[in-house]
Amino acid sequence: MSYLKFDKDLIISLEYSLYRNVLRTNRKGAYHNTSISGCNTTKYQGLLVMPVPALDDDNHLILSSFDETVIQHGAEFNLGIHKYTGDNYSPRGHKYIREFSSESIPITIYRVGGVVLSKEILFSSQNNSVMIRYKLIEAHSPTTIRFKPFLAFRNVFKLTQENDKADKSYREIENGISTCMYEGYPELYMQFNTEADFVYQPHWNKGIEYLQDMQAGDTYKEDLYVPGYFEMPIKKGDSIIFSAGDVLKETKELENEFEHEIKKRTPRKSFYNCLKNSSHQFFYIPKPGEQYLLAGYPWFKVRARDQFISLPGCTLAVGRVDDFEKIMDTAIIQIRTVMAGKPSDGLLKQITDPDLPLWAVWALQQYAKERPEEFYRKYSDLVLEIIEYILNNKQLNLRVDPDNGLVTTYGHSRPVSWMNSILDGRPAVPRSGYLVEFNALWYNALKFGEEIYKTKGDSTMEYQLSQKSDIVKESFTSVFLNSAGYLFDFVDGAHSDWSLRPNMLFAVSLDHSPLEKHRMRSIVDFATKELLTNCGIRSLSPKDEKFKPYFSSNPGEKEYTYFNGPAFPWLLGPYIEAYLKVYKRSGLSLVDRIMVDMENEMSNDCIGSISELYDSSPPFIAHGAYSFAMSVAELLRAKKIMKEYN
Repeated sequence: MSYLKFDKDLIISLEYSLYRNVLRTNRKGAYHNTSISGCNTTKYQGLLVMPVPALDDDNHLILSSFDETVIQHGAEFNLGIHKYTGDNYSPRGHKYIREFSSESIPITIYRVGGVVLSKEILFSSQNNSVMIRYKLIEAHSPTTIRFKPFLAFRNVFKLTQENDKADKSYREIENGISTCMYEGYPELYMQFNTEADFVYQPHWNKGIEYLQDMQAGDTYKEDLYVPGYFEMPIKKGDSIIFSAGDVLKETKELENEFEHEIKKRTPRKSFYNCLKNSSHQFFYIPKPGEQYLLAGYPWFKVRARDQFISLPGCTLAVGRVDDFEKIMDTAIIQIRTVMAGKPSDGLLKQITDPDLPLWAVWALQQYAKERPEEFYRKYSDLVLEIIEYILNNKQLNLRVDPDNGLVTTYGHSRPVSWMNSILDGRPAVPRSGYLVEFNALWYNALKFGEEIYKTKGDSTMEYQLSQKSDIVKESFTSVFLNSAGYLFDFVDGAHSDWSLRPNMLFAVSLDHSPLEKHRMRSIVDFATKELLTNCGIRSLSPKDEKFKPYFSSNPGEKEYTYFNGPAFPWLLGPYIEAYLKVYKRSGLSLVDRIMVDMENEMSNDCIGSISELYDSSPPFIAHGAYSFAMSVAELLRAKKIMKEYN
């Protein structure tokens, strides 16, 4: 039985199936994504979505859907599904689905009378192309299949309407056609592994709606262009393979290519394998010699903080040490450019945020545990450079206080931490001055620097950093520890922020903590009691008057609610690390229960992956990016930590 399997009763319930979707990617930033019913529910979904560098830095929807119609004795049974005004779905092809599974690749089984048809979707790992294999499993009379492509050729953040600028021409190619609707876009090649008749019948399919965009208060209605349809007979036991992409294929090789790609897939037969497969989907190789981690799907690109936080989990935790090195080696160029005071024009966005160098040191620290010799050979000097860069106050918005050794930042006019939502042009959750996680990371970096100098045999520098870290340790407790027994979230001049937030967990979870053991236990207990939920760690305690457990769908309100109550799965990484540090093996029973709750999410939202955030009260609905690198990565890292305690 498939680990990710959905039967007829679940599929035909649109209230269920429209909110579960499948995602497949390559390492070039392209992807295939739709609901398990086959109906696209957001403007970001489609059969072929890909970057178009010639136009901009965004992704673009090229092929929205590919509707199939089974024809027997002149009767037509359309397997597609689209939403129109007023809860109207037409056609309602989902009613023919008997089973959907996604263990290796997405497989849908349709039954239309005596016809049983399977549909397997595969996204190429080699290029920007999606492949679909249809198998006629059962048929008692002659059968024909008609295929109708719905084209968009648009930016994923925008919608399209019928217009006279679209180029409706097409070119005949081997077993198919090619077309390009607008200047600047690549040619779309649509081909089959066997001869297909194409009937040119151009028209606009008008008024298609995207349910989840509509519910989120976003734009949600568009027109899609249909150039015509392909048609061919199919016999029982036969297979038809369709390919759509920006490269012309040798159609006689489509069957071999399909089989070759399937063999490369790791079956999603467990929670770990789902997370591992999902982690691979964030790898991004825009060109040879460069590698990054995408922050999430469907809309995020490369973000520096997300990359450094996700890097250990997406690589080291799944045995992909070489990928860590490739991604870090790419990032180092941009890190050193910024430290040299030069403008950065690389793909790592937000690289100048004040905590970025601290997260880079943390990521390298995790690598040092796996490959100590390689770390000292390749990266130890970089860590020391970053520490000196901060000590010398060269980071524009991170200053070392000469009196107490702590780092301070200015965050009133723009967000400076991972809590980076913006409301009316300013931080929705302003955090400024001494931030608790910044200074936990800073103390950890200084102690790590001590270790490096000790290994290198530089006792003078080791002693200097030791003195500085001792000052930071003493200052940390006096500045952040409050009378309630947890840590202030930030201290800005005379203002100490009493908000009980998860950022204090890093003062416990990091390799080097500035806290005494009894203080660590108190913080973990506060987090367990007030912040732990079924789907992550709350961003704010329910006892706070600002607490909002449900992520608002109102565009204005959601920026405020974002970090004032919803739960974030990625914070389970530092929470579990901190909890096991305090409670050792006796803490494994609670941590196991946490993982069981998160495993339940494998069948929700983006199946086989983890979303960006969740409502922190029942029923714990997912929101934001439905496959989020930090969420997946930190769960993988947490599982690795649990294994070490076992």
